[in-house]
Amino acid sequence: MPLDVEIPLLRGFLTPSEAAEWKQSIFSTSEAGSLLESLMEGDFEAVLLSPQVLDLLTGDGSCSEGEDIEAHLEKRVLLYLTSGTKDDQNNRELAVMALAVSCLHMFAQSNWTGPPVSIHVSDLLPQALLSSQTQTLVEAIHSSLLLDGETVYSLVANPFLLLLARVILTKCSLKMDSLQLLPWWTLRYINLHQQILEARSPQLLNLAQSSMDKVLKCQSLLSEHRNLAIHFHLECVYINLTYYEYQPAKEHIKKAQELSGLTINMTGALGKRTYFQQKYLAQLILEVKRKQEQPCQTDEATPTPTPQASLPKDYSLGDDTVMDKINLAEPDQYELPDLSAEEQAVILGICTDFQKNNPVHKLTAEELLAFTSCILSQPKFWAVEVTALCLRTKLEKGSSRCVERAMMQTQVIVDHFEDKNCPVTERLKGFYFCQAPTRWSVQKQLASLLMDLGCNSSALLLYEKLELWEDAVICHERLGQHGKAEEIVRHELEKKETPSLYCLLGDILRDHQYYDRAWELSGQRSARAMRSKALLHLRNKEFQQCVDCFEHSVKINTMQLGVWFSLGCAYFALEGYEGAAKAFQRCVGLEPDNAEAWNNLSTAYIRLQKKNKAFRTLQEALKCNFEHWQIWENFIVVSIDIGEFAEAIRAYHRLMDLRENYKDIQILQILVRAVVENLMDSHGEQAVTLRSKVKELLGRVSSRHSSDSEIWQQYALLYGDGHSSDPEDNEKALQFLSKAHRCKVQTGGWEKEPALFKEVIKKAINMGEVTISCCKKKANPTEAVQMLSSTRLSLKSLATKAKQMHTDVATGQIHGELQDGVTALEQVITDLQELSGKLRDQSQ
Repeated sequence: MPLDVEIPLLRGFLTPSEAAEWKQSIFSTSEAGSLLESLMEGDFEAVLLSPQVLDLLTGDGSCSEGEDIEAHLEKRVLLYLTSGTKDDQNNRELAVMALAVSCLHMFAQSNWTGPPVSIHVSDLLPQALLSSQTQTLVEAIHSSLLLDGETVYSLVANPFLLLLARVILTKCSLKMDSLQLLPWWTLRYINLHQQILEARSPQLLNLAQSSMDKVLKCQSLLSEHRNLAIHFHLECVYINLTYYEYQPAKEHIKKAQELSGLTINMTGALGKRTYFQQKYLAQLILEVKRKQEQPCQTDEATPTPTPQASLPKDYSLGDDTVMDKINLAEPDQYELPDLSAEEQAVILGICTDFQKNNPVHKLTAEELLAFTSCILSQPKFWAVEVTALCLRTKLEKGSSRCVERAMMQTQVIVDHFEDKNCPVTERLKGFYFCQAPTRWSVQKQLASLLMDLGCNSSALLLYEKLELWEDAVICHERLGQHGKAEEIVRHELEKKETPSLYCLLGDILRDHQYYDRAWELSGQRSARAMRSKALLHLRNKEFQQCVDCFEHSVKINTMQLGVWFSLGCAYFALEGYEGAAKAFQRCVGLEPDNAEAWNNLSTAYIRLQKKNKAFRTLQEALKCNFEHWQIWENFIVVSIDIGEFAEAIRAYHRLMDLRENYKDIQILQILVRAVVENLMDSHGEQAVTLRSKVKELLGRVSSRHSSDSEIWQQYALLYGDGHSSDPEDNEKALQFLSKAHRCKVQTGGWEKEPALFKEVIKKAINMGEVTISCCKKKANPTEAVQMLSSTRLSLKSLATKAKQMHTDVATGQIHGELQDGVTALEQVITDLQELSGKLRDQSQ
């Protein structure tokens, strides 16, 4: 029986066949029946105030001395679960689950969906417990909900409901072993709890992972309920994305899409976007089709749509130029199927996954707007509609034509929270698998829009009403009221001292004493206090103190992405490369697509002489950011160092794509040497196999830097430097040597330095000898004579220059360092002359 109850509870409604069955068998059970009936009707308050729940929570009104609220609730729930008969056990477990689910639904109603609901906690707990608390009731509940040093949002409504759900789902679940799908409700609790915390909680992540694993063990059950399986995979997507687990999120969204039977593609379609557009142009749209093997059918296990009048109004753009939606040339071709709640949620899930995995960019925004247009074209479900509208307003706030609509739309969503026309049962349809924003995050979005429009005073009033003091301080700063920012925080501290307010005062005044006070006040549990103190040390370049504070902060909460990154940078400043490597490892563990963190991790490995590890981390960095030339430069150097010659060639090409004037002679010299000397690469393969690729690379480099003599010199070397057994290669080498000589002679500065001049003469002699060698083997004497004449003229010019610039006036002798070189050069000129004469005689 429990499973027959659990599945409709998770789904949120009864099908007609289930309704008849529940009326006969389940609603009539003694303990759980009336609670389940109220729960399914959406009367959550009735569940909480029912006699059996009040008895469960208060008992005889007594409590142990010094007992806190959480411990009391745990004791009472466990007592209820263990005090009944064995036959009655299933019933009691269902009653407790009905209470936990009602608490979660009511908490969601209070802070996400509306309409507002108020409960009096004092009616639900024994007076003796309330009078024994050292803190106020709200403080005590907030303290129990604080996790990993991350505080709860100060104005969260009815936090007691979340605490009671937490106690049942995490502390008492072992006594409810007949309920197979209870971990799924734990997953839903985690999602809600995380959204009211200041930052991500590692405790909740661990609990989420174990809960997901437990639900996945019921795979056979999920396979029987396709829509429920889609719900589960979508909820897993949002949990994983919250905790930077991007790969598991991708797997879950893929599974959800497969189960939904939808094919979803970005495509172009001819259409008009403005009223004055004459021709149809390609427009980006989302094409959604159902797979053929899954024909559209009415599925009774899917929620029925909410009447459109009960949903928040979708504001039209009202612009005289841009249309509300794209006017397609062939609308029938791209007509959407009639989407169910699950199908809309799958599209929204893919949209969210796409947003999290792509940079903030105009093109990304256009693609996301294609998703929102598709979803909003069929307004059916409150959670889907509100989530899509909020995303659209975020995307539109940067557009002058759309910002007004964005502000009005956000105001409508804010006002709709109070609207009693749309019942909570309608609002909760699809709520858990859509990640709708909290009430205060929508209001914060409205304040942000007001600031963007220059209405700073209105934004400030809203921030102060929401007790978002950090944003209020920024607002004051924008208004030039620097003293007011400090005044507002001190005023709030007079009402009540909290660690977060002291941290904020420390941020304003840049004074360590306030962070220390926050640290003491939190009982050394505030990750924020140590984080802020460390950042101030970092600003003042006090790196050792900075590292110590960051280490304290990440001990409390290991899921602080920005802290791990800053800690790595501070370790770099101290040359603590082991510490830096560890910090950046944690950073990329949390956010695998953080290219900068991967790059910094590779730098730490390079300093630690772990170049193979550095190579692998740079490969990851490039997967995340293919356009970052600095990462490519690091990658090419490491590739060369460890003998990854093929990767170095690829990297050189990429750097040339990214930077027009990129040139690194040293890298080219190493690549040419590796091929010429047939060195082994890192895989034990001979580098000579890369000869054609290096030739291709040098061809590209020489075409872009045709005046660099060293590039031509390396090109010649690759062809054997004129000493190859292949006459064609020798002729090519001679061409490149001639170009190298010409480029060198044309660049100034070398003539005055005897050492540099000597090097030019040495290369010129080699060029002359290669010319003689080539011409002896050449079949056409006329061509050979031309080659000899060209080389002889170049060498003669060089010899003349040497005599002009480096002859001692007094003795008439050439500079000692150049004397042997000039003599050898003149001998080569003579040899060229003689061979030229012989070949002329032959041709005649």
